[in-house]
Amino acid sequence: RTGGRPIARPGPAPRAKAPTAKDPTLPVREGERIAKLLARAGVASRREVERMIIEGRVRLGDDLIETPSTVLTSLAGVTVDGNRVAAPEGTRLFLFHKPAGLITAERDMAGRPTIYSALRNALPDGAGRVMPIGRLDLNTEGLLLLTNDGEFKRQLELPATGVPRTYRARTFGDITQSRLEELMEGIEVDGVIYGRIDANMERRTGRNQWIEMTLTEGKNREVRRVLEALDLQVSRLLRVSYGPFRLGDLPKGAAGEVSQKDLETFRRTLKENEAREANARAVDARKAAEAGDEDTGTNENAGVDENIPAIEAGEAED
Repeated sequence: RTGGRPIARPGPAPRAKAPTAKDPTLPVREGERIAKLLARAGVASRREVERMIIEGRVRLGDDLIETPSTVLTSLAGVTVDGNRVAAPEGTRLFLFHKPAGLITAERDMAGRPTIYSALRNALPDGAGRVMPIGRLDLNTEGLLLLTNDGEFKRQLELPATGVPRTYRARTFGDITQSRLEELMEGIEVDGVIYGRIDANMERRTGRNQWIEMTLTEGKNREVRRVLEALDLQVSRLLRVSYGPFRLGDLPKGAAGEVSQKDLETFRRTLKENEAREANARAVDARKAAEAGDEDTGTNENAGVDENIPAIEAGEAED
């Protein structure tokens, strides 16, 4: 149902759709797609790189690169807008306390200030070009992650990665903890289905309250839309954590770099989580196949390989 009514479905919200699995019968490809290489080198996100290629801004020597699927073993001789692309640096990750009133973009057609206005003085020397991981709305403040690695940025932005984000919202209206707990089953708002949200009342004064919400999908304006569907007015929204990284006492408008040790630990955790999700999807697929066989009255083992491997996470569509 629409209009903010919680969906009545038992159990946890469904898992994000699995990325397209790689075909094990195909030969191993030497090299990588140029869009992926340029994203990893920090030129831009993969989607932005694809746009650059379509616009004719990327060349290999004197030859125009015409498709983002061009496969190269390195970026030697590649230029963007006539500038040679440097070899990719190691992945770096920064935490930024975004103030309200800044656009999460490199430029704004309306001339409003962007996060890059503040980052000029906030980032340490030698940080180079960085890209935001996800976005925070104009009036949303709090923790924003930044990286120089477009491929890492894309990985974290995929819903299937499932990294939890926690927000604190100051709201006005009537709400109960029991109604907030219904969000654990998901909610549909104006035809958009949102997955499970762990929401808890922090404190209340009259009809004003602070609500903490943890989610993993990060759909456009998800927190505001869900709260508004519960007849609450949001007067302030603050992201306080993204995965293991917390805003803490980082001053507004300031940035800090995550240590390489903590970054590697985080990336290792991501791989472990992805492997668990892939195995869970394989189990779900096998159960669905077995249920289908039972429904049709066929041998329950027909067509079911007991040694089904875990689904390998391939490249997903943007």
